[in-house]
Formats: sequence, C-alpha cells, structure tokens
Amino acid sequence: MSEDQYIIEFHQLGAYVKVSALDPVTLTEVSVPVPANLSQRQAAEMAVRRLKYVLARRNGMAADGTAGERK
Repeated sequence: MSEDQYIIEFHQLGAYVKVSALDPVTLTEVSVPVPANLSQRQAAEMAVRRLKYVLARRNGMAADGTAGERK
C-alpha cells in the first residue's frame, strides 16, 4: 500500500461536514470540521494534511519534515 493511501469518511452535520482521515498502517485517525460548501476533494485534502501533521508529531518531526523538538 502506498504511504499516501488513507481512508476518508464524510458526515454532514448541519452547515458543516465532519471529515475523518484514517491511516490504515498506524490506525491513527483525525477529524476536521469543514464548511459544507467545500468540495469533497478540498475537504479530504484538509483532513489528510492534518493526519500527516499528527503522524509527523508522533514521529518527533516538525510539520515541515525536519527534526522537531518535543516539549
């Protein structure tokens, strides 16, 4: 499986959509609320960006991919 393959899920909640992204390798899941008028592609990109951030933080990396300082 490619490292950029994630499971994306959408749930409409009024004027917002809860977008969840799951990394099937680490079983890490994140959710982000986005306005309902965003396209699914834009919403999925936001969730994947947050998931990559969380995965990088767990691996001790900064958001830009460089070694980060854990506090």
